Amino acid sequence: MNNKKLKPNNRAQYLLKILIQKYIADGTPIGSRTLLEDSGLNLSPATIRHVMSDLENHGLIKAPHTSSGRIPTARGYRMFVDTLVRYQKPDIGSIDEIQSELTSEKYESGELIDTVSNTLSRITSLAGIVRVPKGKKTTLRQIEFLPLSDNRILTILVLNNKEVQNRILHTRQKHTEAELQKVANYINQNYANRTLSSIRTKLLDDMETTRETMNKAMQDIISTANIAMEVVDNSEDEFILAGERNLMDFAELSNVEKLKQLFDLFSKKRMMIDLLDRSISASGVQIFIGAESGYSMLDDCSIVTAPYKLSDNQVGVLGVIGPKRMAYDRVVPIVDLTAKMLGSVVDEV
Repeated sequence: MNNKKLKPNNRAQYLLKILIQKYIADGTPIGSRTLLEDSGLNLSPATIRHVMSDLENHGLIKAPHTSSGRIPTARGYRMFVDTLVRYQKPDIGSIDEIQSELTSEKYESGELIDTVSNTLSRITSLAGIVRVPKGKKTTLRQIEFLPLSDNRILTILVLNNKEVQNRILHTRQKHTEAELQKVANYINQNYANRTLSSIRTKLLDDMETTRETMNKAMQDIISTANIAMEVVDNSEDEFILAGERNLMDFAELSNVEKLKQLFDLFSKKRMMIDLLDRSISASGVQIFIGAESGYSMLDDCSIVTAPYKLSDNQVGVLGVIGPKRMAYDRVVPIVDLTAKMLGSVVDEV
C-alpha cells in the first residue's frame, strides 16, 4: 500500500507542524535533535528519527542534501495550511496600518489599488499583487485638458465617483489653451455621464459625420481624448505588483536564475491575470503552493489570494507572492482582512 495515501498519526502530525514552523522561522534544514528540543515531547532520539523517516515516506518532508536535516515538501506545506496551522488574528499595528491606508479619498482619486499592493507588500515583507476589478463600467463625469511642451497635453478624466486619472499624450500639432477648453466644453456638454466605451464609439461616429465642418485642431484634440479614454477603459485587464525585491531576501529564491524566471513571469501580463482570475469566484482565501500554480517558474513559491468586491459588481483579486517558506499563520489572515476592508471602504463612498 502507498504510504503517501495514508495520513500520519497525531504525534507525527504534531512533529510535522513543529518542523515546518521551525523551518519557516529559520530557513535551514531541521535535524532530529533540533526537532526533539523544539517539540517538548519526552521521546528518544531514535523515536524522532523513526517519525521523520515515516514523514519522509509519506512525502511530507525531504532531505535537500545528503546527510542534512529535513525540509517540508509542497505536500507537507499543504497538510500544514489545511489542517495543522493555527491562524493568528492580525495584530493591532497591522490592522491600524491597513485602515489608515485604505481610505475613501484614495478610492476617489484612483490611488487605492496601488496603495493596496504596496501595503500588502510592506506588512508581509513579500510581493503584493492586486488585480484591477473586472466588470468595471467606467463613466466619464468630466474631461479637462492642459497644454504642455512639445505638442503634449495633459488629459484629466474625472470618472465614476470623483475618481481622477491623468494621461499625458502627444498631439499632431501644438494647441492653445483656448482650443483645448473649447473641445473640453464640447465633450462635457455632449458626452458626459456616459460610459467610456459608449463615448468612444459615438465620438468616432460623430467625427465622421461632422468632419467637413470640424476644424483640424478640434479633430486632433478629440482623437487624442479618444485615445486617453481607450487607455483607461482597457485598464481593467491589469494587475499592480509591488515589493518584488522583497523576494531577493529569501535564500531559496535568491539564485540569479530563479529570480530571472520569476521576474520574467511577472512581465507576462496574461499569465499573471489568468493565475489571479482563478480566485475571482472563490468564497475566501486561496493558497497555491508550488506546482499548484500551474507555472513551473513558481514551483518554489506560494501565492495567497482573496477576492474583493467593489460597487456595481466589480470583482478583483488581491494577494501576496513569496517563498513556500512563508509565515502562513500571519500572512493568510492579513490577505483575508485586506480584501474585506477594501470592499468596505468602497461601501462607505
